[in-house]
Amino acid sequence: MGFSCFFILFFLSISFYPIHGTADLIQKTCKNTKYYDLCISSLKSDPTSPKTDTKGLAVIMVKVGISNATATNSYLSTQLLTSTNDTLMKKVMKECAEKYGFASDSLQNSVQDLGSELYDYAYMHVMAAADYPNACKNAFKRFSGLVYPPEIAVREEGLKHICDVVLSIIENLPATN
Repeated sequence: MGFSCFFILFFLSISFYPIHGTADLIQKTCKNTKYYDLCISSLKSDPTSPKTDTKGLAVIMVKVGISNATATNSYLSTQLLTSTNDTLMKKVMKECAEKYGFASDSLQNSVQDLGSELYDYAYMHVMAAADYPNACKNAFKRFSGLVYPPEIAVREEGLKHICDVVLSIIENLPATN
C-alpha cells in the first residue's frame, strides 16, 4: 500500500512538471519580446502551448498573425460591399484587402519554413507580412481626400505587434547546421 501511494504521488508530480516547465518556457520566451502581454495572452490561450517547444510557440504566434490578417482581409472585403458608392474608396479598400491576403500567405510560408528549420526564410516571410499593411496605408496617402480609417489602423498595429513577437521568438531559436 505504501509503495503504491508513493508511486501515485511520484507519477502525479512528474506529470505536472512539463506544464510548469512550459509555463516557464512561455514566460522566458515572451520576456524576449517587445509585447510581453500580447505574447503571454496569445500563447496561453492556445491549448497546444503547454506541450510544445520554442519553435512550436513561434508557430502558434504565426497562426495568431494568420488569423489577424485573414480577419482583416474579410473585414475589408465586407467593407467593399457595404461602403459608400465612392469608387476610389472601393478601389483602395480592394487593394488593402489584397495586401492583407498577401500578409496571410507570407505567414503561411513562414510556418512551412519553421517546420523545415529554415529560420532565415521564416524571418523574411514574417517581416514581409508585417510590411504589407504599410502598402495599405500608403494607398490611402496616394489619394488626397481619402482618410485612413481608424479601424484599419488598429488592425494594422495589431498585425505588426504580432509579427514583432514572432520575429523576436525566431531570433532566439537555436541555429541549425
